[in-house]
Amino acid sequence: MKSKTNTFVIVFVLVICLCVINTGRCERIKDIVDVHGLRSNPLSGIGLVVGLAGTGDSSLLSRQMLTNLLREQGLVLSPTDLSGNNIAVVMVTSDLGPFDHEGSRLDVSVSAIGDAKSLQGGTLLSTLLKGLDGQIYAIADGGVSIGGWTASGEKSTVTKNHQTVGRIPNGAIVEEQELSSFFEKVLGDRIVTLNLRNDDFTTAEEIRRAINVEFPESAKVADAGTIQVKVPGGIEDEKISGFISDITRLEVKVDSPAVVVINERTGTIVVGENVAISAVAISQGSLVVKISEMEMVSQPVAPFSNSGTTEKVQDTAIEVTEPLASLIPMPRSVTVSELAKSLNSIGATPSDIIAIFNALKKAGALQAKLEMM
Repeated sequence: MKSKTNTFVIVFVLVICLCVINTGRCERIKDIVDVHGLRSNPLSGIGLVVGLAGTGDSSLLSRQMLTNLLREQGLVLSPTDLSGNNIAVVMVTSDLGPFDHEGSRLDVSVSAIGDAKSLQGGTLLSTLLKGLDGQIYAIADGGVSIGGWTASGEKSTVTKNHQTVGRIPNGAIVEEQELSSFFEKVLGDRIVTLNLRNDDFTTAEEIRRAINVEFPESAKVADAGTIQVKVPGGIEDEKISGFISDITRLEVKVDSPAVVVINERTGTIVVGENVAISAVAISQGSLVVKISEMEMVSQPVAPFSNSGTTEKVQDTAIEVTEPLASLIPMPRSVTVSELAKSLNSIGATPSDIIAIFNALKKAGALQAKLEMM
């Protein structure tokens, strides 16, 4: 337990040090924004995996789908004519990127829908992948890779990785591309819209200033997460991609809000670089209760008499100790590194630190947003 606590404290201190070191660091615009209009589109379809070694579905649905496929090949059968568990109904999903053209290859994910035990060794039959508009954009097929295996005997089974979900690298071929545009025309002007991944007015203003230095009066802030950039008139449509490359390579200082993120399930705490603590005193102490039981021999009152019998009885010992609590005064507006030193000095465990942050927020001393995961 002590080693785990020490490891946590080391990780916590490293996070603090990285926050301090990276203060004032500049980032490229392309690393903190997305260009409006450039996004992927989800595709999905229902398919059938065949060739399983008895680990497929036992439901009527899979046999009915196979019957329909065989009828297209001229074989008229009934679902009751098929037996065995060598087929499985699966959900097939993929993403159509903004620059995927006809003939491009896409990675495919395959997930069992029924009660199949494993997709190991299976092959996906040709499956139509549709977009949310109902149009067919790709066709998927190929051998399913699950990145694991299953070995079983009569009374035991050994399994590596998840057996009912697999992937088919380059398993789908694009039949129709999705038209994407990275600029739009507004009142005769060509506008490129940059969407901040983390909304912040200060960062948006920094981006506007940086772009306007290179291309005067071309950028403006629409809101905390949107910067609109007007393409200069001297740049032709086919060269707008180069213009986007130029403006997104610029570096700006990213300003982040003061946030403390806590995951109580894993004991993970992430503290932003702008977090400050107002004047406060922190006391950390815990109640230790030790309970032990042991067997004792109970003798009669009068030895060598018939007044009682010798028996074994349970004896319970309870010891309660409360260590002296340490009251640590904190100066006004301390930094996260100073807070870390103070918490380490009182030997705070992960659960103690989480409780301290909750108490600081309740007392109004934590000048940051506290988010619980």
